[in-house]
Amino acid sequence: MAVTSTRASSKPLIEKRSIDYIPETERHGRLLSQFTLWMGANLQITAIVTGALAVVLGGDVFWSLIGLLIGQLLGGGVMALHAAQGPKLGLPQMISSRVQFGVYGAAIPIVLVCLMYLGFTATGTVLSGQALGQLFGVSDSVGILIFASVIVLVTVLGYRVIHFIGRVASVIGVIAFVYLFARLMSQTDVGALLQIRHFSWSGFLLAVSLAASWQIAFGPYVADYSRYLPSQTSSVKTFFAAGAGSVIGAQVAMILGVFAAASANGQFAGHEVAYIVGLGGTGATAALLYFSIAFGKVTISTLNSYGSFMCIATIISGFRGHLNVTRLQRLVFVLVIVGAATLIALLGQHSFLGAFKSFILFLLAFFTPWSAINLVDYYCITRERYDVPALADPNGRYGRWNALGISVYVFGVLVQLPFIATKFYTGPLVEEMGGVDISWIIGLVVPAALYYVVAKKWHSAVPDQLILPIEQDTVDAQPSRAGRIQAV
Repeated sequence: MAVTSTRASSKPLIEKRSIDYIPETERHGRLLSQFTLWMGANLQITAIVTGALAVVLGGDVFWSLIGLLIGQLLGGGVMALHAAQGPKLGLPQMISSRVQFGVYGAAIPIVLVCLMYLGFTATGTVLSGQALGQLFGVSDSVGILIFASVIVLVTVLGYRVIHFIGRVASVIGVIAFVYLFARLMSQTDVGALLQIRHFSWSGFLLAVSLAASWQIAFGPYVADYSRYLPSQTSSVKTFFAAGAGSVIGAQVAMILGVFAAASANGQFAGHEVAYIVGLGGTGATAALLYFSIAFGKVTISTLNSYGSFMCIATIISGFRGHLNVTRLQRLVFVLVIVGAATLIALLGQHSFLGAFKSFILFLLAFFTPWSAINLVDYYCITRERYDVPALADPNGRYGRWNALGISVYVFGVLVQLPFIATKFYTGPLVEEMGGVDISWIIGLVVPAALYYVVAKKWHSAVPDQLILPIEQDTVDAQPSRAGRIQAV
């Protein structure tokens, strides 16, 4: 299944592909890289802060830990189902949404995904700027600018470098987290914290929602980083490799955040990075921890920036037809994306924690319906039988606008509004539910069931089998496969 080392080493350092289909001759990589990439992406400071929010906002340690784990498993399952699409289709995640929304209509969820990437990049940049500011003895604002420069470089280099950074980040993250856990256990009576159990549905479901939203938010781009794997890669193994890396990494980070916040006596909020590093010590040890925090954010912030680039290219290509992105154009796209995120980080760095909580919870209203529709269509309606060349043709099988998919998506967003509880908006039924936000559950279940019922009856014609763009080398070597390969 894995390619030879000679073939892998022949790939250029700077990625030449963007949103186009990855031919079999260019496929490479191993499933282990999916595990290390997503573990490295989750063993980082923002995940620590997300876990801490469960306690900072009123939950106790015991039930927060259980709620976070349940949320990880639920959201991680959704995320991993998206990851399994990558090797089969050889495409970025969001371009496959054209099956459900139409070649033009897919721009609707993609625009919202771009906003998500922008927000996550900005919030991650705030924390990384704090770490680099402490490490180099400069202001947080200067630290933010240093971090943004690194993200631009890695994003421009692309897929192979991102996976390499992920492997390094996973190793550094494991070492740093083991050390921080050891220090925390030596300074805190963990047993006493676990004995404090004041269960409330609002606090428990907040923890579930925090973890689930964290995982679901990876869905719109997780296949971007599995699409280079050989097409014969097992979908089940891809599911477990990406899902396990993400769930384990995020849960470990959030456990640390829960214990840190519970033992901080109110000193955590507003000083997240400094408090976490303070657990480990001072001097050279603190410097190494600041470095590990900043390096850990490189992986996830690069994923967000790279995903933004892919989404913008997907939107443009949908309306203009096939799009060849040059390296200069890639650089311009990335500079605009990272520049916007950096500006937001600089302007919002002093009011981070509360805004971040509201942001990640509000995102659920827009991305759970998209995930529900995409997964039901791929696994239950079309059953992996996509016409990949038609994804670039507004006059083809999937058309310009798919009223069915768009209508279900809009309904999926609207049906959540009465149950949303954030600073941006609070629905009229939240108080009757005891202040519990259950919108994400409704946003997954209702659109999934509705789309399944209506798509079974009115879905456009589904191919008899997966149709891929023609690969001349493959056709020459295996003439028997030519019948299911279609030219663009």
